[in-house]
Amino acid sequence: MRAVVEQAGGLKSIVALEDGALITGTIQDCTPIAERAKAMHNEGFHGSADWKYAGAVPSVMIEKYCNDNGITLHEFSASQDHKKRLLNDPAIAHFRIWKGRV
Repeated sequence: MRAVVEQAGGLKSIVALEDGALITGTIQDCTPIAERAKAMHNEGFHGSADWKYAGAVPSVMIEKYCNDNGITLHEFSASQDHKKRLLNDPAIAHFRIWKGRV
């Protein structure tokens, strides 16, 4: 048995039952987000001197960060340190608009 639940933002949650084990996952086509971030960077939409538009991070990247670091989404949302660490990670450079250090 396998079910795919489509959500807003191009997210798809997959739930499968294989050999008695429940397996879940989330997938997202991140290409449009990366292309939009690149276009905004190239057009100079970086924000202002007081407020920088650092990037547009796909939901699956935030979910992966939380899973890799053993934290909840609530913990991630409440922590400036976690947000900075994710935004400064070279692995998400394709989603950065303002390229400076956060």
